[in-house]
Amino acid sequence: MSVGLDRPRLRPTVVMSVVFVASMFISILDTTIVNVALPKISVDLGVAPVDTRAIAVGYLVSTAMVIPASGWFGDRFGRKRVLLWALAAFTVASALCGLADSLVELTVFRVLQGLGGGMLGPVAMAMMFHVFPPDQRMRVSQIMIAPTAVAPALGPVLGGLLVDKLSWQFVFYVNIPIGIAVLLFGLFFLTEQRQSSAGRFDLAGFLLSCAGSGLLMFALTEGATLGWTSPLIVVTGLAGIALLVLLVVVELRTPQPMLDLKLFADRMFRSINIVTAFSTATFLGALFVFPLLYQDALGASALETGLIGFPEAIGVMVGTQLATRVHRALGSRRQLALALVNVAVGLALLGLVGRATDPWLTRLIMFYLGLGMGNVMSVTRAAAFATLPPPRMGSASALFSTSGQVGAAIGVAVLGTVLATAGASGQADLSAYHLAFFVAAALTLVGAACALAIPAESRAQ
Repeated sequence: MSVGLDRPRLRPTVVMSVVFVASMFISILDTTIVNVALPKISVDLGVAPVDTRAIAVGYLVSTAMVIPASGWFGDRFGRKRVLLWALAAFTVASALCGLADSLVELTVFRVLQGLGGGMLGPVAMAMMFHVFPPDQRMRVSQIMIAPTAVAPALGPVLGGLLVDKLSWQFVFYVNIPIGIAVLLFGLFFLTEQRQSSAGRFDLAGFLLSCAGSGLLMFALTEGATLGWTSPLIVVTGLAGIALLVLLVVVELRTPQPMLDLKLFADRMFRSINIVTAFSTATFLGALFVFPLLYQDALGASALETGLIGFPEAIGVMVGTQLATRVHRALGSRRQLALALVNVAVGLALLGLVGRATDPWLTRLIMFYLGLGMGNVMSVTRAAAFATLPPPRMGSASALFSTSGQVGAAIGVAVLGTVLATAGASGQADLSAYHLAFFVAAALTLVGAACALAIPAESRAQ
């Protein structure tokens, strides 16, 4: 997808930053904004509320399936072309979701959205690290965090407003003008990036990855709801794990694998991916529990909950700006360990929030939590690729995105299970929500311990 017209010259770093932030913003926003609309969708489409989970699960599963192949497609067909086609698919699917008049149609279109959204992240990340020189990787990390920080916090606020003032269809329609604008901007101003070493398509790896990740993602996202002993969850979970184990065996023996698992031989890349999985699991798991705490247990509206939680995004943005100075003094290992300890403290404090807690105190805790995560996100995104050559960025981006995706699913699964086991079902079950936050804090401390495996001399720029 390209044009041959003369184009005004803009710096590649500026162009890529605009495209990355805007495209990732709508992609990440879509994972949270839709959740607010599910009760209204169930009423309008005449289905049980629990059945609408297919809308969210379909998106997560399809996203997980396509991420591993994104690196090869970008290297083979050109990253600009793949990015724009993924953005087009996401935008068209958003329009189709708004036009759907049945749960089946809406679920199918959400799967299409996930296919486009899953491609966007890894390809755009590889393009960002390609246009920015190695000595600016901390800077590019700060840019990449913007949509990750703002979109999850803005989703409930914007979703509540759209559903209350307009209709549930607008949680999908909001993507269309942004998607079209970014698509046109990228069409005219992005330059193509292609790697000559893409090699042949690894069909066996692709099929094993799709089936394994899809089945495992389904089991993780539905386990807390259907029960971990449910035959469906047991079968899909074990089958997913078995296929992923087989994937590792096949990929290590394939001359040109779709997933370059040998990248994990790099100590820096391996350590950062482990830390990323833990930090993403606890952070996004906590963002899953927080709205439930305020809406189900404390009786707040979706809009009120979003406004109380939004300081987290501000904290992340402030944390990213401070991260460079802290990193120069401490390096990746000590900064990540310290930041994760701060995140654990913030999560533990959320475990003390109750009916008598001043909302402004909760906002302060959310800001503090975001401050710690801002440092974590900045360092992990900068340091993960610090020792890798440019030709391996596509494969590395796919693996890094997979770590985050799996971590998010595990976090929601673990904390959802804690809530279900502890009996969270309404205003009398505050202790269940508190326990979930304490578990998240404990897992975060495990991530802090894993951060100590990072090479001590690391200094991402």
